[in-house]
Order: sequence, then C-alpha cells, then structure tokens
Amino acid sequence: MFLCILCPTFLLISGGCGSSAPQPASDEPVSAVEATVLGIAQDAGYPQANCQKACCRPAWDNPAKRRMVSCLAISDRQAGKAWLLDATPDFPEQLQFIRDSLGLELGGILLTHAHIGHYTGLMYLGREVMGAQGVPVYVMPRMDSFLRENGPWSQLADLGNIELRTLQAGQAVALSPNLTITPFPVPHRDEFSETVGFSVQGPNHQLMFLPDIDKWGRWEVPIDSMIEVHDLAFLDATFYSGAELPGRDMSEIPHPFVQESLKRFAPLPDSIRRRIYFIHFNHSNPLLQAGSAAQREVEQAGFGISREGMRFEL
Repeated sequence: MFLCILCPTFLLISGGCGSSAPQPASDEPVSAVEATVLGIAQDAGYPQANCQKACCRPAWDNPAKRRMVSCLAISDRQAGKAWLLDATPDFPEQLQFIRDSLGLELGGILLTHAHIGHYTGLMYLGREVMGAQGVPVYVMPRMDSFLRENGPWSQLADLGNIELRTLQAGQAVALSPNLTITPFPVPHRDEFSETVGFSVQGPNHQLMFLPDIDKWGRWEVPIDSMIEVHDLAFLDATFYSGAELPGRDMSEIPHPFVQESLKRFAPLPDSIRRRIYFIHFNHSNPLLQAGSAAQREVEQAGFGISREGMRFEL
C-alpha cells in the first residue's frame, strides 16, 4: 500500500536554476514534467525488521505510519513515462503508484549504488514475478559489472528482463526530450559498486538526488556549491545525530548527521536553504516521527523534510 498519496502537490514557480524554493500548490494542475517522492526511509524501510523499540513500535501497531524506502519518480507526461531513481525493496508499491496515480508506464530505472535499499527491487523484474522485457537500467561501470557477474542479478540481464545501460560520471543522458540526467560520483562505502548522486534537468528546473554519502567534508566537491546550482536538493539524512544508535561504532556507517548539516548550511541564505529536502531516514531517526522536536527544529531552520507523495515541477 502506498502511503500518503493524497499529500498536496508542490510546484516550483517559474524560473531556471536559482529560482525560489518550492511552494505548496495543491489546487494546481499536475505538471507535465515533475518529480514525485515515493519513499523516504533508509534501505531497511520503516519500521525495520526485528526492531521492537519505541522508534518502530508505532509503525508496527499502525500501518498508516509505515514508510517506504527512499525513491523518487521523475515523469514526463508527453513521453508517457516515469523513471525511478533507485529500485527499492518497495518496488511493487512504487511501480503501482506510477501506473495508478500518475497514469504512466515505467521508462526505466537509475541506480545510485549496490546497497540493499537501492537495487534489490530489480528482483521483481525477473521470471518469478513480472518477467519483464528490456527494462532500461542505467548504471555506473562497477555497478554494471556487479549485476552481470553475480547471481541472481546476472539472470535478469541474461534473460533480457533488464537492459543495462552504462553511465559515465559527468556525462548527461537524455531520458526523453524533456528530461536529462547526469550522474556524479560521491564517497561512500563502495564495497560492491561506486556510488553516485543524480542531477536531473527538466524544462524549467534542476533537481539533485543524493541519498547516500559518507561526510560532506570527504567529498572534494563543496556541497554548498552543488545546492546553489540546483533548484531542489534531496540530501542524505540517514541519522539525526551520532547518539542515535547506542553501542554502535558510527564510523563504520558514516553519513552526514542532520545536526551537522543544519550547522553547515545555516550560513546559507534563506532562499538557498529552502531548496534542501532531507531524505533517507534510518528507522531510529526522529524526523520520521510527526510533530517531533527534531521535525520542528529542521523546519524552523528553513529546511524541508521529504514526505511521500510530494510532487515538484521540473
């Protein structure tokens, strides 16, 4: 079941890069080219398997509180298609949303990296489920090799369920006449593949999708400058703080803590801060809890919190 599909549409006002932040516009018609938030949780979803703690208990007790794994759909109504940014374990629901709520067909999938929440949804394309034919899957070179050389993913390529299309860092690829996507590499735990974010260019606006990175300071590209050249920036917010997982060595799973990001981005002008939407929340992250002090802190500081069903014009 897709959650929160009745959230209001969010549209960017006219203008190119550097335009104003997204504004709620629930009474506006659906845009011809747009991005839709289909999931906001970290790889394991919310609630997380085997978690009986206070963070997940409400979602076990009330299905309406459950959230799907981080994913965006970018759609072009003129082309009649939508593309998924990452293939999550919640692929069935996210695909159905594209078809039922957007009225579009799947145009392809773009993968950021080989961690479980970002590519394992490919399994639904195989002979045991959809038996799909030739679904374009856009991947970086190491990701291409990983899928071709390891089962069961290799079977998807061998049987023609997917058509792997190799990307190169910094090289734009046209998905449709109205949508172009460019991958950019970022430092992350690259055990099986490289990790990239995506820059998505629509007719009027440019979006950045970066759900996973180690720390802002470990990237040779200043994150501030990347935000400035995009109208929207969906950024890694896996953990709110370093105290979130007691007894766990957080250096083993480096991510920019939200509290670090708030401090880093605080000097940015209000108009730039409003472009940032945090996404990819671990089950322990208080940003998943409606009305929490953490949510109030983030929103009062001028940042956005991604919610399933949000839609943005591109």
